[in-house]
Amino acid sequence: MKISKRVNGISESITLKLNSLAVSMESEGKKVWNLTAGQLPFRPAVEFTESLRNELVFLNSFQYSPVPGLKELREKVMDYFNESRAVDASETHDVIVSNGGKHSLSNIFASILDPNDEVIVLAPFWLSYPEIINLYEGKTQIVSSSIYNDFQPSLDDIKSKINKKTKAIIINSPNNPSGIHYSQEWMQGFAELMKEYPDLLIISDEIYFELSYFDPKPTYFYQIDKSLLERTIIVDGVSKNMALTGLRIGFTIGPKKLISAMSRLQGQTASGANSLTQKALVGFNFNLIPTYLEPIKSHLRENARVVQDKLRENQLSQCWYQTKSAFYFLIDFSNTPIIDQFRKNDEDLTDYSAQICEKLLTETGVAIVPGEAFGAPNTARLSLVSTKELFTEAFEKIIKFVKQS
Repeated sequence: MKISKRVNGISESITLKLNSLAVSMESEGKKVWNLTAGQLPFRPAVEFTESLRNELVFLNSFQYSPVPGLKELREKVMDYFNESRAVDASETHDVIVSNGGKHSLSNIFASILDPNDEVIVLAPFWLSYPEIINLYEGKTQIVSSSIYNDFQPSLDDIKSKINKKTKAIIINSPNNPSGIHYSQEWMQGFAELMKEYPDLLIISDEIYFELSYFDPKPTYFYQIDKSLLERTIIVDGVSKNMALTGLRIGFTIGPKKLISAMSRLQGQTASGANSLTQKALVGFNFNLIPTYLEPIKSHLRENARVVQDKLRENQLSQCWYQTKSAFYFLIDFSNTPIIDQFRKNDEDLTDYSAQICEKLLTETGVAIVPGEAFGAPNTARLSLVSTKELFTEAFEKIIKFVKQS
């Protein structure tokens, strides 16, 4: 059977090999410290599970939902967005409910991109952005950053990528994989830059918005200059902030014309998102989310401090930056002794993150995700969600490993 060029053009996940190796090691009875998780290992809020249980008795909880989502839920999402971001998008924007944030992004790019349109992506980035853009025949223009600027890309570098083919720019703050959110100063500069390009669409992936555990809290460019909201497309959902990754509910809050187009597309592809979860969310008070997240954020703060303390204790402060949100840390191998086992000479800038992560797993049993997948060479993403005891044990193994010369 011949597979389409479109699908053959999708890269296989770089993590598959490591995941397969980790599973194989566990099947052989070896202990594996898995720090690759992209989800919270906590039960959802009791109030939500009660709402979900209450909906089980109703027939229409198991029937088709409207393509763009239940009207009550869409209104609730808009109200919560306006309240939590201190803006009013009700006049210019609408909401569509999709099968998770990834589906929301897929619908967005399918609706705005024509062949060879360009999208500016800020590195480090969530690994699916370039693949989805490529799927819809767009071109990705990557703007790099590094630990030396706290993974905040230069505004001048962003400007240099904008041309007549540029259709959109996507930012992800709080950020996966770095665990930072862009500073208010950076957002101020970004807002000023975007005013120079009035036709450029701005996609703001805010799926980790609620998961900020060190001050200051996230600020957005459209809060600084509200005129930018009119061409801003916001992606959000309940996967991360309510620990509901498996229930697949994502939201797009976007200009009404775009939401109408996305609804037409979704109607001919996936139809409406699952009715049961939507109805349970209608019965749930979104204002309980911050309370639900408080003990989780306290846990993430503790593990973030483990990273800081252990790196300082071992004279590896060059690998540290202040992670503030989401639940990740991006460890930089480029100035650690372990990189010398791979580099051919001092001028060698090859990305060895995949090889380093494989060696780490086989030698220590610790699994982390190579930065190659995120546009961050010679780094690796580790998740902060494990218990403090397990996380500390695993991180000490990482420290010992990277100090090998």
